[in-house]
Amino acid sequence: MAASEPALNVPRIVTGVAVLLVGVQVVRGLLPDELDLTVLLALAFIPARYSGAALELPGGYVSAVTSFVTYMVVHAGWVHLLVNLLWMLAFGSAVARRMSGQAFLAFSTLCGIAGAFTHLLFHFGDMTPVVGASAAISGQMAGALRFFFKAMLLRGPGRPDFAGAPPMTLPETFGDKRMLAFLGFWVAVNAYFGLSSMRIGGEEGGIAWEAHIGGFLCGLLIFGAFDRGKLGADARDEA
Repeated sequence: MAASEPALNVPRIVTGVAVLLVGVQVVRGLLPDELDLTVLLALAFIPARYSGAALELPGGYVSAVTSFVTYMVVHAGWVHLLVNLLWMLAFGSAVARRMSGQAFLAFSTLCGIAGAFTHLLFHFGDMTPVVGASAAISGQMAGALRFFFKAMLLRGPGRPDFAGAPPMTLPETFGDKRMLAFLGFWVAVNAYFGLSSMRIGGEEGGIAWEAHIGGFLCGLLIFGAFDRGKLGADARDEA
């Protein structure tokens, strides 16, 4: 980030995603409870769809395909949504400044899909719905860390150039003690909240911590294919 750039400068694509997520939550709040539940189940990722229960759930076989993506746009409640928006504002904005809007959506979507697949691997046949953009945002966090840590390493006079620093290569990423320490911390925190009875913000339901980790690992692995550094900021303005 250049020294003259405002501290709070949210890319348009991040604002657009935030508006979409808030809009979905508002519309759901206007629906009758029974219809809202039907919409939620049709959009949510439910592992039981893939063990023979697809036709018993709203959306049928169509949702068995689309829910790998649609689960990211629905949330358990306003607190759940607000927490995700704050994390996206912090890490998604940093990532979005380095790539085009289309690339940001593709990167985030792939991280979310990876999170869904990871959750399915550990919970095959489970009827519990999974909702929220947390896996995609976990991938954004991982992508941001690849150039945050590099910028700190290359730091010269003044503050680090987070917008222009190249990301760490994959060998550097998995050989960096800071990254490995953060990855261990991230896994431990998510596992603790996911396996314990604790709930963030008092929302009902557990935390799909495996999905968070799947999204995070995906973000680490694929970020380099989407990152364009400062060129991404220029492409963003044209998107």
